[in-house]
Amino acid sequence: MALMITDECINCDVCEPECPNHAISQGVEIYEINPDLCTECVGHFNEPQCQQVCPVDCIPLDPEREESRETLMQRYEIIVARG
Repeated sequence: MALMITDECINCDVCEPECPNHAISQGVEIYEINPDLCTECVGHFNEPQCQQVCPVDCIPLDPEREESRETLMQRYEIIVARG
């Protein structure tokens, strides 16, 4: 699954620099995660780094983007290949 940021986000700015895939960006009101770039840090870390640093725990799995670890690894490989 890709991750998502809920409206509990307080715009604290700590998640964006932690994302190794640059999937997190400032949206109109809160930060957003591009699901096409999110690998839940598969390929980089054992756990999603944004979830680790979020002070309000507003970054759950996106229930509309169920993906296997293999799919996330394939996405990671594509992102890395692009440079």
